[in-house]
Amino acid sequence: MLWVGETANKYGSAVTGLALPLIAVSTLHASTLQVALLGAAGWLPWLLIGLPAGVWVDRLRCRPIMLVSTAASLLLYATVPLAALAGALTLWHLLAVALLAGAAGVFFQTAYTAYLPQLLDPADQSEGNAKLHGSASAAGIAGLGSGGLIAQLAGPVNGLLANTATFLLSLWCTVRIGHREPVRSERPRRALRQEIGEGLRLLASDVWFRTFALFGAASNLVLTGYQSLLVVFLIREVGVSEGTVGLLVAAASTGGIVGAAVARRIAARLGTSRAMLVLELALPALTVLIPLTGRGAGLAWYLVGGFGASCGVVAGNVIKATFQQRYCPPELLGRLSASSAVLNFGSIPLGALLAGALGTQLGVRPAMWLMTVGVPLAALILWCSPMRHVRDLPTERRAPVGGSAALPPVAMRAATGGTVGKGGAPGKDGAAADKGGAVGKGRVAGKGRVAEKGAAAGGGVCALDAG
Repeated sequence: MLWVGETANKYGSAVTGLALPLIAVSTLHASTLQVALLGAAGWLPWLLIGLPAGVWVDRLRCRPIMLVSTAASLLLYATVPLAALAGALTLWHLLAVALLAGAAGVFFQTAYTAYLPQLLDPADQSEGNAKLHGSASAAGIAGLGSGGLIAQLAGPVNGLLANTATFLLSLWCTVRIGHREPVRSERPRRALRQEIGEGLRLLASDVWFRTFALFGAASNLVLTGYQSLLVVFLIREVGVSEGTVGLLVAAASTGGIVGAAVARRIAARLGTSRAMLVLELALPALTVLIPLTGRGAGLAWYLVGGFGASCGVVAGNVIKATFQQRYCPPELLGRLSASSAVLNFGSIPLGALLAGALGTQLGVRPAMWLMTVGVPLAALILWCSPMRHVRDLPTERRAPVGGSAALPPVAMRAATGGTVGKGGAPGKDGAAADKGGAVGKGRVAGKGRVAEKGAAAGGGVCALDAG
């Protein structure tokens, strides 16, 4: 039921991720900067409430949080077509809906990340993550394609109205999940600031968590930057219709299905650490082709670049999610996920605002060049980290985390057959982050989700997952 519900949720997120900017561009005639602000509003709550949300998720049961978050998103998105019907829809209304729905998404994503390991045995987590990311990518493709067609045939506002059914399905599936969590009363509650500090210390002190967090933040900044301009770029610069935008983004996002399908095989053949380098450095570098997009055969540049980004981001998210679920102490998973997400997803509104400002000052196509060139540059964070010195990422810490969040990871085999001691492999104590997918980073990241908000990379929101 979780699989079906999450797939429906991702489909709805893909439709709304395309419908809101289409409404802003086609119905409200928003400027480039205003469209970028709309994209930033959906991710701003990660900066505002991401850290306390992680503590609350660790204190409370996850499923009720997911139910309330889904219901809130349903009600918020339903106000847009109602306002349009009454002739009262404004850009401020769209911004408010994006901001509040983003806040609901903070709680849903954090709770979902902590809930999934409770349903799967450790041996099944890799396969479960691959299936969830694959179905999420497929749902994103369907959402983007159908959302664009509905927007062209019936108008983007009506497309958003039809999408409310997906949130109802997600709500129903979450209610029907058979697993019941015990009430979390065994852990004494401390000051909110103290519990937030535990998650931050774990993130800062562990080289692997720190690496994934910094990489996710840098990658989501540029991924979201170019994606926030994508609708404006394709409609106003390239000159395609609204329906074609949806089809193009959906076609490019098929890379996410391929990435989810091949992630485990590549990780088994190359090792999880080496696979992350290949998937996150080589494939997303194809995004530099996107600004070359033009009419007719020139649309292929976008398809190749978007496909490569989608494939690399989603495959990387599968590997990263399995690593974090195995490596992080369960009692800190919610706070670690939220702490990572504050960096990963918190950079998303900054990327959208930066892209909007560049697009206004330099033009949309030059801004696209600057954002897409940043994608492979962000992946250099992984290359400069201990990741390039080992074959596999570690699978467990030396001891459960009690009072200290700074325990070193277990020694692991390097690519040469030797071992890597405390803190990871020899080499620079570098930084690299999780996306998220996605987003993704974005849950993915992310951005992604992502990213994870997370539709597939290549359109909508490509974010690295935060957890």
